[in-house]
Amino acid sequence: MARAIRSNTRVDLIVLSTCILLALAARALPNTMRDPVATGMRRTFLAPLVLLQERAERGRQSLLSADARQAHLDSLSLTSMNAGSLESENDRLRKLIGLGSRLRWGFIPTEALHGRGVRDETTVILSAGSRAGVSRLSPVIAPEGLVGFVDQVDPTMSHALLWTHPDFRVSAMSPDGTAFGIAQAHLGGATDSYLLDLRGVPFRATLKPGQLIVSSGWGGVFPRGIPVGTVLQEIKTSEGWARTYLLRPAVNPADVYSVMILRRDRLAKGMDGIWPNVAQVDAATQRIVVSGDSAAKSAALAEAAARRAVLDSMARANGAPPLGATDSARAVTPRPAPVRRPPPRDTSARRDSTRPDTARRDTVPRKDTIPLRPGVMR
Repeated sequence: MARAIRSNTRVDLIVLSTCILLALAARALPNTMRDPVATGMRRTFLAPLVLLQERAERGRQSLLSADARQAHLDSLSLTSMNAGSLESENDRLRKLIGLGSRLRWGFIPTEALHGRGVRDETTVILSAGSRAGVSRLSPVIAPEGLVGFVDQVDPTMSHALLWTHPDFRVSAMSPDGTAFGIAQAHLGGATDSYLLDLRGVPFRATLKPGQLIVSSGWGGVFPRGIPVGTVLQEIKTSEGWARTYLLRPAVNPADVYSVMILRRDRLAKGMDGIWPNVAQVDAATQRIVVSGDSAAKSAALAEAAARRAVLDSMARANGAPPLGATDSARAVTPRPAPVRRPPPRDTSARRDSTRPDTARRDTVPRKDTIPLRPGVMR
């Protein structure tokens, strides 16, 4: 073991002395030969040493910048986690601004503060009160539709009932006015607790799934035209004179944090043009379907004409009459007009004219005629 250490020490001393001698010899060389020799040494046996030095320097720089890089990655991760919520919040604020631009006046923007209790699922606290113009029974709306109404007002805040409250009622109808009913919270199980019931719809009125239901304006609390929900299905009940439909609400109260309160003076002006009318959408869809059918029919006729033209050209090349030429000739060539023959002459009339009794009576004097006086012309 001692001999191996001594042999390694001797080798190191020999290499060190050789390097010193080479360095002294390199410094003793003239300037014209010093640079070529140094370049050759770097490219040959000094190249691995230079590479190791570069890697060591990179490792040292990586260790020094590891903490800063990790902090940057942590900030990026936190930003990406918050990006989804920020985008949804910005989208909702844009919709709220769009609703305000359509309303133009008569509304109070406010924040909805949710609690954590069981009752807080049906009520919210609004950050605007009577000083801002809020009054009792003022409708609370969102860009998607109806949220609830104000039931208690303080100077700086107010209390509102959501549509999930058991005491909430709103008169609703279809946009075309063919079906009316009362919308209220669906008192079902946990799976369908956030749904609505449309009760009292006349039995003769039928609503299809996906049809929009809006407020009717009856009752004096909610103006006409606010979206309430969309029809999911009909619920079978024991009432034989009316139908009941299950609705998907237009607004999920758990996702509402920025709302608008309508003032009483704004309700008298109505809500026409604030939300799109489903009847106009259906009419536009029908027009698109009709135009698509006409375009498809025109394309089919053009394709049939092109095929007939190709078949006609092939028939002419083979020396045969083109397809449909006989029919077209029949259609184009006019038929000769039939020759009208004169009707047969009736000889009986001529024979009768030769008889004396066929002469005009006014030319034959009668025996019983009274003779005229002389000088009187007949």
